[in-house]
Amino acid sequence: MRKVIFVQGGGLGLDQELSVRRLFEAANVPVEFEVHLAGRTAQEQGTDALPKSTFDAVRECGIALKTKLLQPMGAGTPTARDMSVPTNYNVAFRRNLGLFASMRPVHNLPGIPSRFSGVDFLLFREITEDLYTASEHELVPGVVQSFKIVTEVACMRFFKLTFETARARGRKSVHCIHKANILKMADGLFLDCFRRVASEFPEITAKDLIVDNTCNQLVSRPQQFEVLAAGNLYGDLLSDLGAGLVGGVSTTAAINRGHGVTVYEAVYGASHESVPPDVGNPLPLILPAIELLKDLGETASAARIQTAVEAVLTEGKVRTRDIGGTATTTAFTDAILARM
Repeated sequence: MRKVIFVQGGGLGLDQELSVRRLFEAANVPVEFEVHLAGRTAQEQGTDALPKSTFDAVRECGIALKTKLLQPMGAGTPTARDMSVPTNYNVAFRRNLGLFASMRPVHNLPGIPSRFSGVDFLLFREITEDLYTASEHELVPGVVQSFKIVTEVACMRFFKLTFETARARGRKSVHCIHKANILKMADGLFLDCFRRVASEFPEITAKDLIVDNTCNQLVSRPQQFEVLAAGNLYGDLLSDLGAGLVGGVSTTAAINRGHGVTVYEAVYGASHESVPPDVGNPLPLILPAIELLKDLGETASAARIQTAVEAVLTEGKVRTRDIGGTATTTAFTDAILARM
């Protein structure tokens, strides 16, 4: 039995966890979840939002499955640069674990309406620096300066992971996404590191593309891409754009990697005020859970669950509200189980 740390952020994650547990049980998956609460849900239980014990457990285990963490009350609202507002718990979680790259598999799911077919690329996003270091200050009233941080060390480890994954997954090309024509030093360094790492992988074609042209190409001919590698800001924007190409953010997953630690994460489902219990879509956690099984070598179980999910979506009779149906979380999960 393989232990996996399950990080529960509350909200929709509670129903999503139940769905994944039911599917794993039906597939007889040899995985045992050790649950840790985090985010606002942990605070409501009288503990820290980001408990040290949770990070210790994830580091020791090396693998975790995570729902979205509920944010502090009032977070994400324009607070006139109020620096006392707590940070994004999901970002803080990644930083505490030293996770430095996020991979989003972007591909069509049968039965999910999309403007494009044949889309299948991996989007890698560096998640430690760029403008997301939140290094800002007010020079004088009404003038704010934000720093874009790019370091050789972070870029090199990011691109090494990108190319190693591309090789392992049989991808033949990698595109580096940048704006080095304008940001000649910051994005110039990013691009230079890409080219240096690419030279170590001669069997993979290395290409680079300016970020604005990338957006144009993605909404014109996304099938041309196999792997995209971008900095934190561009990667964040392209992640949602990619999700939009294949049916929405609820059809994607995130795999966040650090040294000796991998966190499989739902990228949708943090709200619990706006979505009642047993209404949300469990796919945002089922999909990263399938990726987890693949990496654990449980390929048969992963394929069994994936095939059942695709059969339900293709039939189209049972869907949650966000993908055009009226089914509850439980009913949608029941339909998948019936196909298994």
